[in-house]
Amino acid sequence: MMTYRLNFVLWRVRWVIQRLVVYFLWWAIFANRQEVFGYSQTMMLTYILLSNIIGTIVLGTTTMSIGNMINSGELSNFLIRPLSFFRYFIARDVGDKLMNVAFSVVEIFLLFVLLRPPVVFPINPLVWIWLLIAIAIGVVMYFLFSFLLGLLGFWSAEIWAPRFLSFVIMEFFAGGLFPLDILPKPLFQLSQSLPFSYFLYFPLKVYLGQLGSAAMLQGLMVGFMWCIGLWYLMRVMWKRGLRVYTAEGR
Repeated sequence: MMTYRLNFVLWRVRWVIQRLVVYFLWWAIFANRQEVFGYSQTMMLTYILLSNIIGTIVLGTTTMSIGNMINSGELSNFLIRPLSFFRYFIARDVGDKLMNVAFSVVEIFLLFVLLRPPVVFPINPLVWIWLLIAIAIGVVMYFLFSFLLGLLGFWSAEIWAPRFLSFVIMEFFAGGLFPLDILPKPLFQLSQSLPFSYFLYFPLKVYLGQLGSAAMLQGLMVGFMWCIGLWYLMRVMWKRGLRVYTAEGR
């Protein structure tokens, strides 16, 4: 991460600016209102600010380079060694997330000092446990999802376009810009049938205490099933991709 420091800094700056734009947008919306879409100003601003930390933990990944490694033949360096390609990227992701979280904590602290926003803090300690479990499920799901996109490099040299398109769709349906339950009912139902809502929306709803025990358990079970399904699909694509993999040069 420290090899290309400017790239990392600009990534963090972009993330902060994006969250500030959304924050001040909702601040303006609540200027003359006490409640919008069933959310108070305090709950909505807490949702937006907390999405910065959770998004840093869940959406930070280095698996974006997998497709290029396959197309360039660099994957061969892993196949000829007793080294798990999957575990290698898990280790890289842990380092990436630790760096992003460290910067995110500093950024959020500065935003709190400068903006002094009203925030919600859960009183029930069990909420923090459920939140950690929900975040863990989101981390696993996004890692597997991003890993799957990288494996498309086995069949196509064009890997940036599908990843960019999926990122746009994912960012909308993950609920990082606004709570998904303010969407029209058909769109909200569609979002609940996709895995993306478990990246941000579900953990944030758990934190805000807007889900009952039954809804939380159901959400955690569904998220766990998504993890199993994505894991199985990743294993199938990996095995089939190795059958068609060819490399020249290195």
